[in-house]
Amino acid sequence: MTTVFKTPSELSNAVGNRLGESDWLEIDQERINLFAEATGDHQWIHVDPERAKDGPFKATIAHGYLTLSLVNLFLPQIVDVQGISMGVNYGCEKIRFPSPVTVNSRVRGVGELIKVEEVKGGVQATIRVTVEIEGNDRPACVVDTISRYY
Repeated sequence: MTTVFKTPSELSNAVGNRLGESDWLEIDQERINLFAEATGDHQWIHVDPERAKDGPFKATIAHGYLTLSLVNLFLPQIVDVQGISMGVNYGCEKIRFPSPVTVNSRVRGVGELIKVEEVKGGVQATIRVTVEIEGNDRPACVVDTISRYY
């Protein structure tokens, strides 16, 4: 469910609150292979299903940075800041990958508003996105994203 803020100034009242979660997304081998093509990272634990059966995860796994990149897909499903001329992905802090995402797993992002600061011409929000793996107690990724709303 998406949390809607009519203006960026409303964000400061929600610090410490859970913002909601994205839809579930299945991570299939095609997505993993396309990410490997885009990044040049063709390590067998990602792209060789036969060899990966005998590997440490018993299947191929998504690249950690693939999981991280999905945060950009999940954020607009988690939070909608209205009354702006533009929003900018400003950066990230504290990126961690506690658990691998095996092929055909489903993941989603869950957001929590950590910090809000005024910046020249707008508001900067730090949103912690936890990428959950369906049926797993440990998340795939936890990242503090920084967004600016002008």
